[in-house]
Amino acid sequence: QVQLVESGGGLVQAGGSLRLSCATSGRTFSGSAMAWFRQAPGKERELVAAISSNSISTYYADSVKGRFTLSRGFAENTVFLQMNSLKPEDTAVYYCAAHPTTYYSYSVYTTREAYDYWGQGTRVTVSS
Repeated sequence: QVQLVESGGGLVQAGGSLRLSCATSGRTFSGSAMAWFRQAPGKERELVAAISSNSISTYYADSVKGRFTLSRGFAENTVFLQMNSLKPEDTAVYYCAAHPTTYYSYSVYTTREAYDYWGQGTRVTVSS
């Protein structure tokens, strides 16, 4: 059974930092493109950051560029989202997602439809 499990969310003051983790199991995602999305109350789920299957290409939404960093763990079955200089507008449920294919590629996928596997989400609340 494929599972993506996010952790690391919580309540933080504006300007603070959090590190989200996404642990995968049930199959290897080390060769898959991965991404972090977020969904704020009353809003559409939006892409925050994405990484290619070869871990060379990355994408960041303009709203988080320079503040958030997506990376893979050493074993590459875990991905992280380091979030610095958090703002109240970063408040949302954050979801980890995995692309279904595992071939070597520089492609970064920016649409929700590209990802077949999703975690349950971890809530991030940034107070002002």
